[in-house]
Amino acid sequence: MRSIERSFTNPDQAGLLDVPVCSTLSFDDSSGCGSVCRNGNVAKIGNTRRVLIVTGVAALAWLYLLLAHGGFWRTSWRLPASGGQPERWPAVVAVVPARDEADVLPLTLPTLLGQDYPGPFRVVLVDDASTDGTAQAARAVGTGRLDIVRSEGPPPGWAGKVAAMATGVRAASDGEYLLFTDADIAHAPDGVRRLVTAAVADDRALVSQMALLRTETLWERLIVPAFVYFFSLLFPFGRVNNPRSRVGAAAGGCMLVRQEALERAGGLAAIKDALIDDVAFGKLIKSAGNRTWLGLTTSVTSRRPYATLKDLWHMVARSAYTQLRNSPLLLAGCVMGLLLIFVVPPLAVLVGPTDVRLLGLLAWAVMTGTYAPMLRFYRLPVWLAVALPAVAVLYTAMTVDSARRHWLGRGAAWKGRTAKTCQ
Repeated sequence: MRSIERSFTNPDQAGLLDVPVCSTLSFDDSSGCGSVCRNGNVAKIGNTRRVLIVTGVAALAWLYLLLAHGGFWRTSWRLPASGGQPERWPAVVAVVPARDEADVLPLTLPTLLGQDYPGPFRVVLVDDASTDGTAQAARAVGTGRLDIVRSEGPPPGWAGKVAAMATGVRAASDGEYLLFTDADIAHAPDGVRRLVTAAVADDRALVSQMALLRTETLWERLIVPAFVYFFSLLFPFGRVNNPRSRVGAAAGGCMLVRQEALERAGGLAAIKDALIDDVAFGKLIKSAGNRTWLGLTTSVTSRRPYATLKDLWHMVARSAYTQLRNSPLLLAGCVMGLLLIFVVPPLAVLVGPTDVRLLGLLAWAVMTGTYAPMLRFYRLPVWLAVALPAVAVLYTAMTVDSARRHWLGRGAAWKGRTAKTCQ
């Protein structure tokens, strides 16, 4: 028996397909058997290259998102300041769809009725086939500026909330501007005044503010800021606000629209079956050639609690698959994209070889840096940004569960209605 020793200075010399690589290989040519690594440092070059490529793609994706994705991570999109007040204050009617909202209306409705708006202003609350005394709770708050109309549910082909909004619009024909807001949303006393000023000053047909959501429980702190972060990732505010961009969106908790622009765009009938109505609404108004604006605020707040993981899970899962147009192909792409962008970088840092770790660390650092402004906006510890990959895994699971619900006929469920029963 004789032994042949060979040292590889270039890993490519060892071959690329499942060949063990080490500093010195010892071959027993008398037995014809395989090789034994003397130093135990075994690696698969082919696998390493694939991992390096995947991690590199994730890092490049994050550099693109940071530098060229409409500044999605910025939280400075606040209601534009105006140099002065309008010469004439237009009439505004707030439309509030309310389905089984008796508990929250005493907290929110007074903030609308108490607006200090100088022009004509009133509130139309649509009791959307409620069974909990929603109308009575609204009347108990006050009737000075309040009109209550009853809806018996959506007609065939209409989504529930859009149908309720349309009922409110029919009762608000005197409004030059309509303020669509949800029953759980509280407004600052000067909120309507500031919205109208921003709309009139720059000829914006739609001005929308994303309400500040609750972050009181542990689960709310982990998931809610990420919810807004992911929304801005899908619909970068900078692009929504850019007239040259085709990206349109709005936040349903606070949407001030010029009624004439809504009518010219086709009215709510144009989005009658939309389950994600605010995004569809924003796209409708912008696609008609109007200027629109979407931003963040701390003066419009949601009073609806999502205290448990179950509550938050349902909030996301009821519409996530709808956002993917109920497409299995888009679902697969979304899952792979979330895993590539949010999960690969930390895995590369934790278990990858040195060069892979460096790329993973770069991607993870950019990811953390883009999430930190949202945590600061919500006044939460910035170190929570490190946990974004884990939150992304939760959102991936919620998205898959959303598809499962759809396939079982329970998709987009909300207060006793599903996508099917809304037809």
